[in-house]
Amino acid sequence: MTWDVNFFQTLSRKENGGTVTFGEDSKGKIIGIGNVKFGNSPLIENVSLVDGLKHNLLSISQLCDKGFRVVFDSSCCKVLDKDYSCVFVGNRENNVYNIDMNDFISNISCLSALNEDSWLWHRRLGHASFDHLSRIGSKGIIKGIPNIKFIKDRICDACQFGKQIKSSFKTLKDVVTTRPLELIHMDLFGPTKTKSLNGSCYAYVLVDDFSRFT
Repeated sequence: MTWDVNFFQTLSRKENGGTVTFGEDSKGKIIGIGNVKFGNSPLIENVSLVDGLKHNLLSISQLCDKGFRVVFDSSCCKVLDKDYSCVFVGNRENNVYNIDMNDFISNISCLSALNEDSWLWHRRLGHASFDHLSRIGSKGIIKGIPNIKFIKDRICDACQFGKQIKSSFKTLKDVVTTRPLELIHMDLFGPTKTKSLNGSCYAYVLVDDFSRFT
């Protein structure tokens, strides 16, 4: 939970998000839920924006539910992953364990869940076809892609626009120009695999619209 809206990377506002009871039995309204990230710190998901809250709170129980281990001693607390590698450390200050997320040095992503949205993977991999994604996921060709069913249940607008055939220009029977050099058509292409006799691998073509001189 946090009180500062500026901490969020993504935030969904809530009209009826419920309330949080503080230590003095007063209540704060949950006005939004989103994801928080500080610099190189791990992405923290499902963070509640609470009106009236004065501190940023990280739930130990949610860390444990996600498979992490939290170890406390008299000076600090350590969050360990499944391989017992230290993810981050919270130092004890006045009976409170504080974690400085701006001073984060580890590259391990904590609290980030594997997203199994097939459309998200479709966009991540350059709008690859769903048949191709299914083959990649089933054979484990790319590390990190879940073995899920990639079903195309709707139309991707970006794919439709990207694969749309452009309309060709209609052929003009009459010459619209009245003198040479009034309109010049130019085309530059290259580099070509086969070079010319003088070693050139680019070609620059200019066509005069009136005389058709090239």
